[in-house]
Amino acid sequence: MILLDPELDPDSTLASANARKTAASGLVKNLRVPSTRTLGPFLAQAQDAVGLNGQVTVLLTTDRTLRDLNRRFRGKDEATDVLSFPSTNPAPGPEKIAGDVAISVETARRQATEQGHALGVELRVLMLHGLLHLAGYDHETDTGKMQRRERQLRARLGLPLGLIERASRNRSSGSRPRNTAGGRAAPERTKTRRRAR
Repeated sequence: MILLDPELDPDSTLASANARKTAASGLVKNLRVPSTRTLGPFLAQAQDAVGLNGQVTVLLTTDRTLRDLNRRFRGKDEATDVLSFPSTNPAPGPEKIAGDVAISVETARRQATEQGHALGVELRVLMLHGLLHLAGYDHETDTGKMQRRERQLRARLGLPLGLIERASRNRSSGSRPRNTAGGRAAPERTKTRRRAR
């Protein structure tokens, strides 16, 4: 299921002057939020490709919300592009919940501009990354296992360069790495049904 944060204006003016300029030049054709009917089938297809059983909810939201979640669950006081919250008590059978994924549309829009593709493509890249975290992958600790799996699935799903490879490319080129590889967080200290990744 895909949810749009009520604070997010899907048809809002593009976030940055740079994004507006790039969109006006025709280099990036669409920086508007695709409909949930458009993204829903991809979510199901990607979830199947990952082999993740259970209900997944994807929240498309703002930088402010992702910053708050990142601070609360990961101790990092900064916005990020995607966070995953695997279920800690998955119910058996058809009621099973795999977890939640939160994506900042504002950050995704900037990244889509940088990568030269539509916002819908970037949201799909971020969804796949988040689903891999829900499935238990962790690029910060798994010595390349998540990167290899993400690469295989991107090829299968027809997606461009993934987050982990972008971050690796930035490091190897000497560019200052940005927080673009999503995240997984330690459990919140209060009782919750899900822990964040």
